[in-house]
Amino acid sequence: MTTTTILRQHLIDPEICIRCNTCEETCPVDAISHDSRNYVVDAAICKFCYNCVSPCPTGAIDSWRRVRAENAYPLAEQLLWDSLPAEVALEDSSPGGDSSPAPLPDDVERIAAAATSGQGGAAPPPWSAAHPYVNLYSIQKPAVATVSGNFRLTAEDASSDIRHIVLDFGNASFPVLEGQTIGILAPGLDVHGKPHHVRLYSVASPRDGERPRYNNLSLTVKRVDADHDGKPTQGVASNYLCDLKKGDKVNVVGPYGTSFLMPNHPGSSLLMICTGTGSAPMRAMTERRRRKSAPDVDGKLMLFFGARTASELPYFGPLTRLPKDFIDINFAFSRVTGAPRQYVQDLIRARGDDVVRLLRDENTYLYLCGLKGMEKGVDEAFAEICSRHGLEWKAVQAELLQQGRYHVETY
Repeated sequence: MTTTTILRQHLIDPEICIRCNTCEETCPVDAISHDSRNYVVDAAICKFCYNCVSPCPTGAIDSWRRVRAENAYPLAEQLLWDSLPAEVALEDSSPGGDSSPAPLPDDVERIAAAATSGQGGAAPPPWSAAHPYVNLYSIQKPAVATVSGNFRLTAEDASSDIRHIVLDFGNASFPVLEGQTIGILAPGLDVHGKPHHVRLYSVASPRDGERPRYNNLSLTVKRVDADHDGKPTQGVASNYLCDLKKGDKVNVVGPYGTSFLMPNHPGSSLLMICTGTGSAPMRAMTERRRRKSAPDVDGKLMLFFGARTASELPYFGPLTRLPKDFIDINFAFSRVTGAPRQYVQDLIRARGDDVVRLLRDENTYLYLCGLKGMEKGVDEAFAEICSRHGLEWKAVQAELLQQGRYHVETY
């Protein structure tokens, strides 16, 4: 009897791929390539390491088809696709006739990684979240927005230049929800003479806009003049955005994001943890709750927000004016002269009783946004406070993920 090998082929969905090049740059074995039309995966090279899945902003990379190994889709065919091929039912002719390929040993890890990517991964959105619209505008046909405001949020003597930028879309329909992102197309060419890749930014305003009843949204943007290691570099999109003047035009694509969304049902609570510009989606969610405030039915809002100093913390002034019975704010500053360094995970430990009380509530939704380096410390803090209360954090986290109540967006 002839044995047929069933392959789980890794593909890229051309309908939602935004050609940001993240997957190709991430792939450690150079299995991903592209032409002027599509990004594609070479089945003969792909090692199923899944390194490319989590960073993908749209989820286009997380596409799969079961095929006979000898009939795997070749690159030449993939490059011509406008959409993914339909699923085809296969019957394995190997002894036993099991049509399901053997599960890959790291599928659990892949799913967990994708679930915390915040963009189109395996984590479902909150069950009561509003329906998100995605991919309304492409690189080929972007929306054109007008800058109606560009305000510096950090002190003039602060080391970080963080801006609150308001974009008006005029008559163009550009609906967004709290937690979604948009793509910015910076003008000009890169060092290779090609157009700059799309840069993604979280929306900092609620669904009815920065100014209600006006067709606009806001972004929280930090001017990048050094990389994560402190080496001088000029962020292409961030410097472009931070230098925009009122009346300037901006090409925008998107919106993106189907997972990192807020719940809509009464009684839902939000546990938010962020640093720096990771505050953008938290501001959007907080402002949404503030505008529709219903104290008798609303759940709790709890925020852990970290920065070097108060002068470098975006939205510090407005946050301090919010009523304490509306939101429980915990600021962590790591570079205050004469004071010990404090990080968000330290405050999570200090407020452990209250945090665990929220974690036990099935109506609590947890959001983490900021630099990727914060994840480990926050994870350890959750493990410690859960242990103190007779809980096992990994089990709690798995349940939160499954129920669409744990969302991470780090960079």
